[in-house]
Amino acid sequence: MSQSSHNPNAAAGPSPTFSPLYQQIKALITQSLQSGEWKPGELIPSEVELAARFKVSQGTVRKAIDELAAENLVSRRQGKGTFVSTHNEARAHFRFLRLVPDEGVPHHPDSKIVEVKRMRAPAEVARSLELKSGDAVVFIKRVLSFDGAPIIVEELWLPGLLFKGLTAERLDEYKGPMYGLFESEFGTRMIRATEKLRAVCADAAAAAFLGIAAGTPLLCAERVSYTYGDKAVELRRGLYLTEHHHYLNELS
Repeated sequence: MSQSSHNPNAAAGPSPTFSPLYQQIKALITQSLQSGEWKPGELIPSEVELAARFKVSQGTVRKAIDELAAENLVSRRQGKGTFVSTHNEARAHFRFLRLVPDEGVPHHPDSKIVEVKRMRAPAEVARSLELKSGDAVVFIKRVLSFDGAPIIVEELWLPGLLFKGLTAERLDEYKGPMYGLFESEFGTRMIRATEKLRAVCADAAAAAFLGIAAGTPLLCAERVSYTYGDKAVELRRGLYLTEHHHYLNELS
């Protein structure tokens, strides 16, 4: 007989884990954001109102909202209250776009859609988006230009089920950021992303789009973006020309 069977203090299984109260409140507020109770750009109830709703102290609610603000799910505005963050805010434009000019003020690029089509997900894309191989995806290819000069070639894959009806015409006529369109018309909000960077040489196709010689060094960024519940909803590969631009990230 094993020694543990004689030990009355031996653990029967893993110990239960308890999250702090403010984390539980944060989860409840996140559920309301995910369900659409408060839409992007809308004012959420005050800390006092939320404290009464959840029967906790105002300090507990404040701590939960502090974390949600740090994660860009909500934004505080002095004297106005707390609002659901939206990709249509000016400051949100640069949250996922990290390429900035070596000189001058960062600004939003012009976008030219090259191709939009529905297709079956290649195995690698399906894995990244947690789909079955062969599931429908929407494929988008576009070129981004700064001050008339093409700087980025991007390819995007989106789950076909979530983005029914997304066409080149709709992308062309929408004047805001692409993530703003995904949020307002397809109910899919990008919350966070993981990104891998590597140096590559331009192939003939990328060289033609960017007006450079084949073999020119480029920065390749591959990003998987997630919505609520850590659900992957976009795979994006970008080739960046960095002769007069650089990739800027803030580490904290």
